[in-house]
Amino acid sequence: MEANIYQIDGKTEKKIELPHVFAKEFRVDLVRRAIHAEQSLRFQPQGHYALAGMQTSAAYIGEYSTWRTGRHMGQAIRPRQKLAAGAQGEVRRIPSAKKGKRAHPHMPEKILIERINASEYRKALESAIAGTSKHDLIAQRFSDKLASIPIIIDNKIESIAQTKDLMKILNGLGIGSDLEKSHDPKLRKGLRRSIRRRIFRKSALIVVKDASKIGKAGRNIPGVDVIGVDSLTVESIAPGAIPRVTIFSENAIKGLHDAIAKAKL
Repeated sequence: MEANIYQIDGKTEKKIELPHVFAKEFRVDLVRRAIHAEQSLRFQPQGHYALAGMQTSAAYIGEYSTWRTGRHMGQAIRPRQKLAAGAQGEVRRIPSAKKGKRAHPHMPEKILIERINASEYRKALESAIAGTSKHDLIAQRFSDKLASIPIIIDNKIESIAQTKDLMKILNGLGIGSDLEKSHDPKLRKGLRRSIRRRIFRKSALIVVKDASKIGKAGRNIPGVDVIGVDSLTVESIAPGAIPRVTIFSENAIKGLHDAIAKAKL
């Protein structure tokens, strides 16, 4: 399986033999499971104050006791405040009481991380990378037809440091129309509208060997992500289990095998 290598001006330079990973089958079940595992690592444990609703003088006196129980007084036997002279106050502590504790609080001990085997995660990563070379899958996210996918470009792209220069390269590769769709941000529904949180549509992914320079140029383009080949994740390649248009540098293609072998959560 061969692919063209483009220069930064959009012209075809030469051809390269793609690694065998691009010829593998796209397994949407594996990809979706790996994405769930990656997202679970970002969950933040939540919990409540252990003594919330319990800092009171109220105490539960057993049903068969005779002191402070409220028996034969027309009162429900509940944890009540201890007042002077053995009097009983209002019900406290239980969830149905005023200022009582929460019925089903968040538990910080809850296991939020969804584990996945290392070998299974590597297969999911291989499947996601293979999906970047399938025209029918790319068409679900990218409407325009591309001559060859994945797009492989000369290593000079890694030295690009300005956003305007990177935009010229992306327009020359024929994905400029897809980038324009990401310029219109959408607001999240619900309470997050109050803080004006904006979400941009995912468009192109640029995979390089060294992202120190081009990473600064690509972070200002909405929808475009720049990532080093050693930091590849399944969600970065196929967000929502749908592969995106991916641009590889020539060095990134050569480092794919080692990056997959080291990949793990």
